[in-house]
Amino acid sequence: MITGELKNKIDGLWDIFAAGGLVNPLDVVEQITYLMFIRDLDDADNKRSKEALMLGIPHNSIFKEQVILNDRPVNGQLLKWSVFHDKPAGQMYSIMQDYVFPFIKNLHDDKDSAYSKYMNDAIFKIPTPLLLSKIVETLDNIYDLMAKQQESDTKGDVYEYLLSKIAQSGLNGQFRTPRHIIKMIVDMMKPSPTDIICDPACGTSGFLVTAGEYLKENCHNEIFFDKKNKDHYMNKMFFGYDMDRTMLRIGAMNMMTHGIDNPFIEYRDSLSDQNPDKEKYSLLLANPPFKGSLDNDTVSTDLLKVCKTKKTELLFLALFLRMLRQGGRCACIVPDGVLFGSSTAHKAIRQEIIENNKLDAVISMPSGVFKPYAGVSTAVLVFTKTGHGGTDKVWFYDMTADGFSLDDKRTEIKENDIPDIVERFHNLERELERERTEKSFFVDKKEIVDNGYDLSINKYKKTEYKPVEYPSTEELLADLNELEMEITAGLAELGEML
Repeated sequence: MITGELKNKIDGLWDIFAAGGLVNPLDVVEQITYLMFIRDLDDADNKRSKEALMLGIPHNSIFKEQVILNDRPVNGQLLKWSVFHDKPAGQMYSIMQDYVFPFIKNLHDDKDSAYSKYMNDAIFKIPTPLLLSKIVETLDNIYDLMAKQQESDTKGDVYEYLLSKIAQSGLNGQFRTPRHIIKMIVDMMKPSPTDIICDPACGTSGFLVTAGEYLKENCHNEIFFDKKNKDHYMNKMFFGYDMDRTMLRIGAMNMMTHGIDNPFIEYRDSLSDQNPDKEKYSLLLANPPFKGSLDNDTVSTDLLKVCKTKKTELLFLALFLRMLRQGGRCACIVPDGVLFGSSTAHKAIRQEIIENNKLDAVISMPSGVFKPYAGVSTAVLVFTKTGHGGTDKVWFYDMTADGFSLDDKRTEIKENDIPDIVERFHNLERELERERTEKSFFVDKKEIVDNGYDLSINKYKKTEYKPVEYPSTEELLADLNELEMEITAGLAELGEML
């Protein structure tokens, strides 16, 4: 979470934009994101240059000695944040407007790439050199603070805080899945170098970025020292869809900054006939929108056959089953109502997952996980597409703490079930003897079926009642009499003093 000095700096940056006449929150987020990306390009290029030097291989910098922009040769070094940010305001403004923005818009030769699609219409909207100078200086201060925190997800939290300001303004309110929850899900699923990973409601690409970081950290040699695997990682592994172009723009830049050259990030209504994907992906990671109801006319007929409903959370589950290839895995966040809803559609989708595929786990999360943006109770469903059943036992976990307080402030606390969840999920054979009174346990498929496919943990969890002994009535009366005598004596003493 963004707190303290860093939060104040971002608030200050927002105020600078407002004072300069840019008050549309979407415009502000876009401009900040562009500038952060421009700065990140410089940092990423410097990092790759050092890595190439250490490995003794040539480094092909994007900031070449000569870059052609608008048919004019320009020294590429001039386009680096670390170079132009020290220039006088007027000169910096000219460089940004005339060179840097045209440069980033044409950075990818592949016009079909996600990056090119969503940067094509990027517009530099900062109106004056003085305003740009203040913004650049404040952004430098923000990056210095982020570096001091030394946390890999700080930049993601900055995005989250920026997006929360859109929501606060009542415009197209968006919120991201908390990074620690995304990391928990990715750590549970352990992506492999050969996976094809998709998030059909990707937003700022949090799941895809975290999956990429997991692979970089845990399968580095297998990916980056194998030409085929590296090409797969850079160009064919990551797919994300969304219906908000601002989010897609941020998501595409987020992916590229994290070293993934060409993710397939596309504008698409995943639930409609626009989405032809069937049996394509080996891993789905998602927190789809729970925005209520859709028109049947806009929903793909394939999905309605599985689950005749207008509710997006149920339709997305049907979609995940369709998009997964045989043996493909899914970990998704759903509102609690999906687990125990009694409508025909609710029961139908749960039955489909349990009877015709393999439901692996249900992790119940506390309602404060998405605060301050939403207070809804949620759960993580983990299942594997088999097409012919396979559910034998289902693992349940009752998460009560995620490392943060469950109020709107979400301050860091010691209690945290996440490490335990990940460790236990990877060692499920040890869970077989666990009692129903513990945080995690298995439930037989037959019991779930007998309960109408109800997946709420409270249906199966047993509460251990401990007898509490209270004092007898005689003891309580004696104590009360003693207290009354003390009060009477005290009042008498006070009366004498007066």
